[in-house]
Amino acid sequence: MQSLGPATRRDPAPSRLGYRFQRLMLTPGVRRAIRIGLPLMLLAIIVTTWFANPGNREMLQQRIETIISSIEERPEFMVNVMSVEAQDGDLTPELMQAIRVALPVNFPMSSFDMDLESYREQVEAIPAVDQAMLRIRPGGILEVAVAVRIPVAIWRQGEALLLIDSSGVVMGNLSERASRIDLPLIAGDGAHSVIAEALKIFEVAGPLAPRVRGLVRMGERRWDVVLDRGQRLMLPSRNPISSFERIVAMNQAQDLLDREVTVIDLRNENRPTIRLGENAAAEMRRINASVSGTGN
Repeated sequence: MQSLGPATRRDPAPSRLGYRFQRLMLTPGVRRAIRIGLPLMLLAIIVTTWFANPGNREMLQQRIETIISSIEERPEFMVNVMSVEAQDGDLTPELMQAIRVALPVNFPMSSFDMDLESYREQVEAIPAVDQAMLRIRPGGILEVAVAVRIPVAIWRQGEALLLIDSSGVVMGNLSERASRIDLPLIAGDGAHSVIAEALKIFEVAGPLAPRVRGLVRMGERRWDVVLDRGQRLMLPSRNPISSFERIVAMNQAQDLLDREVTVIDLRNENRPTIRLGENAAAEMRRINASVSGTGN
């Protein structure tokens, strides 16, 4: 019987390639890449492949829109009515209608579809509105609170009568002067831009106030005070209020404006002049002629 010789012993040490692989698997970064990165890469491949199908994308978009709509259209998020209130001033039917026209909201409407900042800008664009605040109250109510501009004077521009507030902002048209006889009248280019000075002149008119018909801005630099009986007071561009106060005082002391005076010109503060009516001027000439001995 032939002998097979001694058995070949197997070397338990790993091969060089196996050794390197084992060392590589012991590296934390490689282990995390295999444990986390590889599943994520597979997931990304699956998702990308799924989204590459247009039908899948459309189905997902419809599903998302359905979920959003079901949330936004819940009864607690729906707005059903609008309430308009005035914080200051009177809320006229015309202003109420203008606000409703400026906010073309179709109720019921989801609060998620409302742009309150845009709505506020639209309401404040109405000339009669100074400021506006909008909020959605419980119960599905869109509350619009407005601060209304208060007219302080009427500004005549040509044939138009315009209501203006204390800042000179035009609030709207006036059909006829008789409908707001409680407001003073100003006229002339640029008169609205110096409304504060005009109101002060009206304020110091005192006992002369019932006779004041209005103020006219001349050359956008000074005022003429127009009185009844065709009389006019030409105020200077500088210190018009104090000049007008002097005229009021003179009239109280001497009844100056009760005489046949048509114009008192105070544009030159150092040399005021008075223009008389035709009859008074003729009488003055007759007196002067009599005194000088040239008359018959």
